[in-house]
Amino acid sequence: MKEFKIRCSAIGKIMTNPRSKTETLSKTTKSFLEEWSKEQIYSRKKEIFSKYLDKGNAVEAESLNFIAKELDISNLVKNEESFQNGFLTGTPDAIVDDALQHYIIDVKNSWDCFSFPLYFNSVPNKDYYWQAQGYMALTDIDRYKLIYTLMDTPEELIQREYFGDESTDLVEFASKYKYSDIDSRYRIKVFEIYRNEEDIRKIYDRVVECRSYLKSLWVDLNF
Repeated sequence: MKEFKIRCSAIGKIMTNPRSKTETLSKTTKSFLEEWSKEQIYSRKKEIFSKYLDKGNAVEAESLNFIAKELDISNLVKNEESFQNGFLTGTPDAIVDDALQHYIIDVKNSWDCFSFPLYFNSVPNKDYYWQAQGYMALTDIDRYKLIYTLMDTPEELIQREYFGDESTDLVEFASKYKYSDIDSRYRIKVFEIYRNEEDIRKIYDRVVECRSYLKSLWVDLNF
């Protein structure tokens, strides 16, 4: 059995606090670890499908180009390098590294304007904060930009969402998911996060606790 390391995108699942002070790990964390353990035992990976992920993947390149233009970043390209240490693994979306700036970019593509965090002044999802700390720990970078974009939804996904809704014309329906006509100021939202050594240590400590729980599962199975 390989040693447990947490993907940065999943750190939030192990950082939830248990309801009881006598417990080390929360039910959410235990469920995640049991799922991870099954993936190792059965050599199968649980696949997750959603329209939100589909859109994010489909418009990723377009989003990076949009971000580069709006933030005046030259040569912004998707990062393909994966990182790991003794506790974490991960592949940041992009890394800006020039003479003036050095920071990580993580892109979140909102499904529509109603899920876009226009009025938020702090990171909308705590999971993304933990993800940021993980990526900064892996890359030894101290600054991170979580960037939400609101891009046009691809036609294929719009048609899937429409699914023959005869109460509305397809063209009218599709217009609800197109945003290129909107002022770009309302289509990008940037949240800055900075490296926190104390929280990184908390992540590492929690990974150690997770490994102990996994060992207890495997003992019961004689694995």
